[in-house]
Amino acid sequence: MVAILQTFLDNFVGNITNLRHQPLKKSILFFVTLLWLSCDGKQEKILPRKTALTESVYSSVTVQPDSLYQAYAAVAGILDNNLVEEGDIVEKGTPLLQIINNTPKLNTENAKLALQLAWENYSGSSAVLKGLKDEIQAANLTFQNDSINFFRQKRLWEQQIGSKVEFDNRKLAYELSRNNLNLLRSRYDRTQNDLHTQVLQASNTLKTSQIATENFTVTSKINGKVYALFKEPGEIATTMEPLASVGSDAVFIIEMLVDEVDIVKLTVGQKVLVTLDAYQGEVFDADVSKIYPRKDERSQTFKVEARFKNPPKTLYPGLAGEGNIVIAQKEDVLTIPKSYLINGNQVKTENGSVAVKIGLQNLDQVEILEGLDADTPILKPEK
Repeated sequence: MVAILQTFLDNFVGNITNLRHQPLKKSILFFVTLLWLSCDGKQEKILPRKTALTESVYSSVTVQPDSLYQAYAAVAGILDNNLVEEGDIVEKGTPLLQIINNTPKLNTENAKLALQLAWENYSGSSAVLKGLKDEIQAANLTFQNDSINFFRQKRLWEQQIGSKVEFDNRKLAYELSRNNLNLLRSRYDRTQNDLHTQVLQASNTLKTSQIATENFTVTSKINGKVYALFKEPGEIATTMEPLASVGSDAVFIIEMLVDEVDIVKLTVGQKVLVTLDAYQGEVFDADVSKIYPRKDERSQTFKVEARFKNPPKTLYPGLAGEGNIVIAQKEDVLTIPKSYLINGNQVKTENGSVAVKIGLQNLDQVEILEGLDADTPILKPEK
């Protein structure tokens, strides 16, 4: 091939030397010289070498506080006041924001009045049960009188004294007064139960109103730091928009998005090498702490979390960087550059193409398990 190209170039150069147009002749000669030099070069070759090799999965990194969440209002209203500032350290239950709405306060006052009335009715100090007690007492006296008269008339009648009509009248009056007394007692018990139920219902209504009133104060659910406040006093607060962002002030997690092709290679506990844009030139060690099983259909990735072993002194939410999750490590393995592979499983030697079996690989190097030794030169494939 080189000999043929040499003959072609000799003839071509001989022909252009007769050209009278000097600038054109110089340009053609320069191009031919470059072509000759490029074809006259030797093909690059190297020897496989033994070295340590680490296979890892690459991922972008975002640092976030642990337990980071957005605080919402349970009820709608007007934001009255932000009770904390961004950057404040808070404890669980600390009030963060206050929302105003007069309706729940009025409902609470009404519920208190209803409970007070129900309790008074139930306790018997009102006219409801007191009137029933008076009726029962009068009915009881009537029953006692009718009972005495009836049994006296009964004894006389057994002695054939008196008339049958008088006996029947005494008996009827006795039975009527007894039934009336029983009815009043049943009515009293039923009324008392109803009033007791009203007390319980009024109590529950009051508790519900008080809870609704408490919901107008948004409190922290964790011990941590306030990272953001999204509303200013006077703005409308709804149940659909977050009002604040709160997270841990000491513990930060590393969020990574891993491609679905690589997710099957990961397990909890694997080592992660992390670099952050804010800390140029530094590498931080971390371990995989959680693998989320749900895939994001839009990005076709899985979320993976890791935790620093020795975190940087200062961290902020949203710090970005890169991570390499170590899948496997080997010492003293035979490797070649990935650029020397042909079709993923072949290399070119001075004696032709050779099939190889590969093992670990990273971005630049690949392990050779079979088909090649350290003394066999390999040629770089032509592009």
